[in-house]
Amino acid sequence: MINYIIDQSQSFMEKKEDNLENIKEKLQEIFGQASLHFDHAGFLGNEAENTSSKNTTEEASNLEILKQIENFNLKPREMRDFLDRYVIQQNEAKKVLSVGICDHYNHVRSCLEHPAYVQHNYHKQNILILGPTGVGKTYLIRTIARRIGVPFVKADATKFSETGYAGGDVEDLVRDLVKAANGNVDLAQYGIIYVDEIDKIASVQNAQGRDVSGRGVQINLLKLMEESDVNLVTPTDMMGQFQAVLDLQKGKGKSQKRTINTRHILFIFSGAFDKLAEIIKRRVEQSTIGFGINLEINTEEITSYLHKVTTQDFIQYGFEPEFIGRIPIRVACDSLKQKDLIRVLTESEGSILNQYQNDFKGYGIDMQITREAIEEVAHLAEQEKTGARGLMTILERILRNFKFELPSSGIHFFEINMDTLKDKENYLKQLLLNNQPVLEKTCRKSIKAYEDNFFKANGLKIKFSPEAEKLLVEQSIEQDKTIHALCELLFKDLAYALKIIARNQQKEDFILTDEFVKNPQKVLSQWIIDSFENPQPGAKNELGITNNRQ
Repeated sequence: MINYIIDQSQSFMEKKEDNLENIKEKLQEIFGQASLHFDHAGFLGNEAENTSSKNTTEEASNLEILKQIENFNLKPREMRDFLDRYVIQQNEAKKVLSVGICDHYNHVRSCLEHPAYVQHNYHKQNILILGPTGVGKTYLIRTIARRIGVPFVKADATKFSETGYAGGDVEDLVRDLVKAANGNVDLAQYGIIYVDEIDKIASVQNAQGRDVSGRGVQINLLKLMEESDVNLVTPTDMMGQFQAVLDLQKGKGKSQKRTINTRHILFIFSGAFDKLAEIIKRRVEQSTIGFGINLEINTEEITSYLHKVTTQDFIQYGFEPEFIGRIPIRVACDSLKQKDLIRVLTESEGSILNQYQNDFKGYGIDMQITREAIEEVAHLAEQEKTGARGLMTILERILRNFKFELPSSGIHFFEINMDTLKDKENYLKQLLLNNQPVLEKTCRKSIKAYEDNFFKANGLKIKFSPEAEKLLVEQSIEQDKTIHALCELLFKDLAYALKIIARNQQKEDFILTDEFVKNPQKVLSQWIIDSFENPQPGAKNELGITNNRQ
C-alpha cells in the first residue's frame, strides 16, 4: 500500500497544477470512507517555497523563546508581582504557583546547561488548583505562560476518553502543544499543558458500584506526567504518514523528530470540586465532635473547605492514588466578594471594564463610570455566583442597548451612574433626546454621504432640499433606521429612473424635494413620462424634481 501511495505521489508531483487537495482526494479514494485526519500534513512541491519566509520568521521567534528559557532567572516574588497586575485576590495561589513555576524552569535551565542533569532523579512539580468558577484559575495560568513565553495548551478533561475513539486521546494534548510551538519539538517540550474540569473524570461510587469511566483517562494522563515519548503522528493520521514518506524521499525524514518526550512538560490541573468540599466538610466536622466544635467552621462558605483537602479526600472523591500522587502541589482559590470584584474592575490590567471602554472608544465614544456605579455592578455580579465572569454578565446586561444605539447617534461621551443602573432604558432614551441636535447633525452627514456615493456609482448628482433632509431625519429617528438603510429602502429605483431621464433630457443634476421623499415612486413615474413627452433640456418637473443644468 505504501509503495502504491509513493507511486501515486510521484505522478502527482510531476503535474504542477496538482496540489495538496488532489492528494487528499486520491487518498480518500484509496481508503474509502475510513476516518482520515490531515492535521499534520505539511506543504508539498512549490508550496513549501512560498512558506520559506514565514518559516524563517517562526524559527527566529522559537530560538528567541528557547534562549529565554535557557536564561530563566525569575524569582518567585517577581512572578507573584507580575500576577498581581492581572489577578485580584488569590494570594496563596499566586505564591504556590510562583514557587512551583520558578522551581520547574530553574530545573529546565540546569538541564540545558548541564545535559547530564537530565539523568538525575527529579520529581516534577505538577500543580492542581481548586476553586469555584470565575475566581481566576485559568487566568493565572495563561498569565504565567505569557510571562515566561512558553507554548501553552488548555483543554477540558471531559473531552477525553480512555481509548480515544469516543472522545479525544490525552496524547493529543502533547501534539497540540507542538502545534502551539509552530511544530518546533525542542520548544514544545518545555511548554505548559493546562487541563480544566479535572474533577469531572473522578470515578465516583454509585448504587451499581464504582464508575470507572474516568479511571482510564487518569491512567493515561499519569503516563504523560511521569515521562513518556509521544508520537507526533497517529496511526489514523494518513496525511501525516504520507508526509513522512515524502520527507524520507527528500532526505528530510532523518533530521526531523517524530516523537516528543514529556519529561519537561509541566502539567497543571484545575476544577471546581464542589462535591469534594462536602466530603472535607463532613470529615472536619466529625473530627471536632467531643472536642469543642469550632463554630467558625460551621459558618464558612462550603468552598472554603477546599483549603483543608488531603490526599485521602481526593482518593475518596474518586482519584486513583497513583494519579493524585503525581500532583504534589495543590492550592485552593477563594470565592470573590464584592470588594474583590471592585478591585477587578478598577485595578486589574485585564479588567473587563477597560474592554468595554475600548469597545466604545472604537466608535469615538468616551464611556465613564462613577464609583457608586462600580460598587453596585460588583454587588450585582457577586449575586450571580460566577465570580469575575459575573461582571461581564452584568455589564453586558446594562450596556447592550447603549452599544447598539450610541455608535450611530453622534454622541461622544456618556457616564454610567446610579440612575443608569436603576432604569437603563429610560436613561438611554433621555440621553438620546438630550443629544437630538447631535443626532440630526449626524443624520445630515449621512445624507451627504448618500449623495456622494450615488454620484460615484451612477455619475449623476442629486441634492436633497432642506425640507427633504428634515423629513428624512424625522423618518430615520421614527423608524429606527440609519439614513443609509432608509434611503436604500425608499429610493431603490432612483438610479434606474434618473438614468432614463438623463438620457432623454440630457440632465445630470437633480434636486429631490420633500414631495419626492413622501412618494418617490409616483414622482419618478411622472417624471419618466414627462421626459419622453417633452425631451427638451432645461425642463422643470413640477412634481418636485428640478433640473439645474442650464
